[in-house]
Amino acid sequence: MSFVNFSKANCKNCYKCLRACPVKAIKFHHEQAEVVDERCIACGHCMIVCPQNARNIESDLEAVKEKLKNNSKVMVSVAPSFAGAFGEDSKALVSALKKLGFTRVEETAIGAYIVLHEYQQYIDTKPQSNYITTCCPSGNYLIETYFPSLIKYMLPVLSPMMTHGKILKSQYGEDVFTVFIGPCYAKKAEASEYSEHDHIDAVLTFEELAHWFQEEGIELDKLPKAEFDENSLLEGRRFPVIGGILDGLTVRDNMDKITVCGTEECMELFQAMEKGNVSNLCIELSACNESCIGGPAMPDNGFCSYTRRHWVKNYLNSKKDIVKPEVKLVIKDLNFYRSFRSKAIEPQQPSEDDIRKILKEMGKVVEADELNCGVCGYNTCREKAAAVYHGMAESTMCLHYMRTKAESLTNIIFESTPNIIIMLDEDLVVKEFNPAAEIAFKLKAEEVKNKSIENIFDPSDFVKVRDTKQDMLGLKVIYPQYDLVVLKSIIYLEKEQILLCTMLNIKSEEKNKEELQRVRENTLNVAQEVIDKQMRVAQEIASLLGETTAETKMILTKLKKITAGEDGEIR
Repeated sequence: MSFVNFSKANCKNCYKCLRACPVKAIKFHHEQAEVVDERCIACGHCMIVCPQNARNIESDLEAVKEKLKNNSKVMVSVAPSFAGAFGEDSKALVSALKKLGFTRVEETAIGAYIVLHEYQQYIDTKPQSNYITTCCPSGNYLIETYFPSLIKYMLPVLSPMMTHGKILKSQYGEDVFTVFIGPCYAKKAEASEYSEHDHIDAVLTFEELAHWFQEEGIELDKLPKAEFDENSLLEGRRFPVIGGILDGLTVRDNMDKITVCGTEECMELFQAMEKGNVSNLCIELSACNESCIGGPAMPDNGFCSYTRRHWVKNYLNSKKDIVKPEVKLVIKDLNFYRSFRSKAIEPQQPSEDDIRKILKEMGKVVEADELNCGVCGYNTCREKAAAVYHGMAESTMCLHYMRTKAESLTNIIFESTPNIIIMLDEDLVVKEFNPAAEIAFKLKAEEVKNKSIENIFDPSDFVKVRDTKQDMLGLKVIYPQYDLVVLKSIIYLEKEQILLCTMLNIKSEEKNKEELQRVRENTLNVAQEVIDKQMRVAQEIASLLGETTAETKMILTKLKKITAGEDGEIR
C-alpha cells in the first residue's frame, strides 16, 4: 500500500504524525518516521499534521499528462465533494478539465447512485444484525486489519469510484483511460488493489488538481460554467455529506441508522460491537471527520469545514430537479459485487518481564515514573514499551526521560566543571552563575543572579559582543581585585538572546611561567659566571704556559750550544 510515507532527513522527532495515527502504523528507526504498510489504513491524516511537510505521496499526475499528450481517450470521474474543494469556482471545473484535455467529465455520484441501489438490494435480501457501508477505503482497511470479526457486516459492494469506472469502461470501451479525482489518498490504494480489473487507471487528488491548474495558468473564475457530460442523481451527490448515504436507505423498523465519522469514533464503535454491547445498526462509515468534505487531500485554500459543507449543500440544492432514471438502464448486466478479507496482524505479545525491562531502559523504574503523557504518540508508557518490543518505536522517544537525562547531564557539567560559567541576558543581567564562578569571585550565586554584571567587573566586553554579535574567544584578562588571570570567551546565543561567558583560570599557569622565567634568568647568570671564570683560568694558564715555554727554549738552546761547541762541532 506504499502510497504515503515520509521524506528522509526531514523528520524532527516531534511525533505529531504518530499522535495523529489512531492505529499507530508509524515506525521510528534511527529517529526517522516511516509508515508501515501492513498496519496503515491510508487515511493520510499523518501527512496533514506534519509540521515539516516531510511527506512523500505517490502521484499518477505524470502518467495522466502522458495519456493526454498522446491524444488518448481519457475520461475523468470527479468525486461529489468537488464543490467543497473549489467553492463557487467549481461551476467552471468541467471547463477547466476539458481545457486540460479530458475527453469526458462525469461525476462519481453516478457510481454512488448505483452503489446505493446495490446496498438497498442487499439489505432487503440479506437480513443480518448489522450493516456497514463500504464506500470509504480507509474504513474498510480499518475493519479488515484491526476488526476482522466485523467483516461479515460489511456491505459487499464496490465503492462509487470503482463502480463508476466500471460503468465508463463498459459504455466507452475497455481501452479508455479512466481517472478519478477526489479528496482522498486512500483511493490511490484502493485503485491499486483492484488494478487487475482496470476499473480506474489513475487517481488524482483535488490538491494535485489545484497545483496542476496553477502550473497551466488555469483560473476557474475566468472560465465559463459547464455541466458534466452525464447528469448524476441527487442521492449519489449526497454521499460526501454526513448522513448522505443513509438518507437514501430503508432499513427494518428495529434497526438504527447511525453515522460515524473519524477513525477514533469508528474504532470505539467497533470495539463495542465486538463485545456485543451494540447491535441492530446500519452504519455509515467514514474515516474522516466531516466525511469526504474533511478529506486529507482537499486544496489548502484556507477555508474551514463549515464553508466547504455550505458549498456542497448549495450545490445539492441547485440540482434537486434532476429526473431519476431507471437504474437497470444504467447498470445493464454489470456485477458490482466485491469481497473483503482479513488482513489482521497478530504479532507475538511481550511478557511482563519484557515490558519491565524496556520501561527501565526508558527511565521508568517504578510505577510513579510512568507518566502516560502521550507526548511520544502512545497513550501509555506500557503501550510505548510494547511498541519498542515490536520494533515500532525507540526507547529514546520518551521526551520526559530524555529531558531528565539531558538536564541531569547538563547539571553535572554546570556544577562540576572547574571552568567559570556565567550567563547573561541582553540587559547584562546575570541569569546563571556556577560554583566555579562562586569560588573564583568569592560571591554566592544568589548574591549576583538577576543583578547586573557590572556589580562584579567591567561589562565592556559583554557590551561589545552583544552589540556586534561577534563572539570573543580566548581573551586574556586580569582581574587584580579577585587575584585572577583568565582566558575569557563570550558567545552570543542569538536564538536564546543570551550571552554565555566561560573563563579558564590561568593564575597558577601564570605563576609557573614567572617561576620558570626566574629560573631561566638565574641559570643564565650562573652560566655566564662560569664562562667568565673559565676564561680567566684559561688566560692565566696560557700566561703561565707562555713563560715556562720561553724559559725552556732558552735553557735548551744554551745546552745545545755547550754541547756542540762554539763552532758548532761536536766534541
